[in-house]
Amino acid sequence: MGDIRRRSAVVLGVTGLVAPLTLALTSAPAQAASCTTQTGPYQKQVEKFLGRPVDGKQSAADCKAIQAFQNKHGITPAVGYAGPVTWGVMDLMNKQKAVGHNPNKAGKCPTNKGRIACVNLTLQLSWVQDGGRLVYGPVPVRTGRNGFETRTGLKKIYWRDIDHVSSVYNVPMPYSQFFDGGQAFHSVGLSMWNPPGSHGCVNMTTKDAKKYWSLLKTGDDVYVYGRKPGT
Repeated sequence: MGDIRRRSAVVLGVTGLVAPLTLALTSAPAQAASCTTQTGPYQKQVEKFLGRPVDGKQSAADCKAIQAFQNKHGITPAVGYAGPVTWGVMDLMNKQKAVGHNPNKAGKCPTNKGRIACVNLTLQLSWVQDGGRLVYGPVPVRTGRNGFETRTGLKKIYWRDIDHVSSVYNVPMPYSQFFDGGQAFHSVGLSMWNPPGSHGCVNMTTKDAKKYWSLLKTGDDVYVYGRKPGT
């Protein structure tokens, strides 16, 4: 996200953040009103997720609940339609919750590197471990959208800038920890489930980005694996 300027003013690369899980965007039915009366293809699943009566039929109360969820997470159009993008976000949340406190159960993030930050693109989760011991997380993250994917593989944090600002997008990137070209961990003022994703960086909440800043240092390993839905 942005070209990185060391004190030597060397430009290292560009990736970025902007708008938001890259699940295929589809158009909800056009409505004159602000809340749709149409039943969506994922009506029952969405009703169940929101704790609504599961009857598979759109009601005014259903629409308001769905619309509130969409507004909270930046899902557009926020008309209360139970479509694939809204359900995709909810389904991901369910899968993230199911991970519990054992994010490396499959052993895909290396346990022989000492302290390492792991990023599971498939589940949009990150955590810090030390050997086989979980140090922090897992926490939800927001990675690169289609065409700007967060690159996979083993990397190292090579530069940190607590008050970084992207010169490409002119947006703040607090608590930036760069690990691959212009790709970095940093905080954003967006929902972690805001589609379609970043321009390559691993977006975090301010709380989690601060914690990563305190736990990691230059030279620490980062391992990115999996594939973000929709990329």
